[in-house]
Amino acid sequence: MSTGSDATATAERAPGELTRAGVLQGARAAVPLAIAVGAFGISFGVLATSSGFGGLAAIVMSATTFSGASQFAAVSILASGGGVGAAVLAAVLLAGRYGPIGLSVAPILHGRAVLRFLQSQLIIDESWALSSRGGGEFDRSILLGAGGLIFVSWFAGTLLGVVGGDFLGDPESLGLDAAFPALFLGLLAGQVKDRRAFVAAILGAVIALALIPFVRPGIPIIAAALACFVGWRRE
Repeated sequence: MSTGSDATATAERAPGELTRAGVLQGARAAVPLAIAVGAFGISFGVLATSSGFGGLAAIVMSATTFSGASQFAAVSILASGGGVGAAVLAAVLLAGRYGPIGLSVAPILHGRAVLRFLQSQLIIDESWALSSRGGGEFDRSILLGAGGLIFVSWFAGTLLGVVGGDFLGDPESLGLDAAFPALFLGLLAGQVKDRRAFVAAILGAVIALALIPFVRPGIPIIAAALACFVGWRRE
C-alpha cells in the first residue's frame, strides 16, 4: 500500500527518472499481484510438463515471453493436438494488447536500444496500471520495479511447477486444469464494461463453441477473435 511519502516522492520524480526508492515502491505495490502470478506460474509449469510440452521449453518460454495468457493458450492448443501455427497465432493475438501499452510508455524508456528492449520485457498489464500517474503519464521507476518483481515471481513459479510437478501430482486432481479457462474469464471480466464489449464477448463464445466439434484445436480461439470487429467503425 502506498504511503503519503510514497505519493509525494512519486509526484516530485520526473516520469522517466529511475531511482532506487521508486523501484522499491513499485515492487512493494506489486507484492499481492506477484503472489497470485507466482501461483499461476506453478500451474503453467505443471500443466506444460504433464501435457508433454516439456519442462525446459516451459522455462525458456517464461523467461522470454512473459505473457501468461499467451503461454497458457499456446500450451493448451498444442496439448489438445492443435498445430504450431494455430498455437503461435493465438498467442500473438492475445499478446497484441501490449502494442498500444508499449507505445504509451515508450517516451519514458531511456537508453540504448538493447536497454530499452530489456525494459520493455517488464511492461505487462499490472506494471503498466501501477505505474500510471493519470493524464497519460507513467512512472518509469514504478513500472520497472513492479514488472521486475512480477517477472521473478512468474519465472520462479514456472520453475517450481516444472521441478515439483511429480510431487504435486495430477493437475486435474488439484484443479489446475481449470487455470486456463479461469485466467481468461478473469481477463474478460475486466474488459466487459459496455454493451458492445458484452455482445463481442458473447459472439466470440458462440463462434468458438460452434467450431470446436469440427476443427482442430486452436482454430476456434483464432476465429473467435473475429467478434472483436463488432461495433468497429471509422470515427
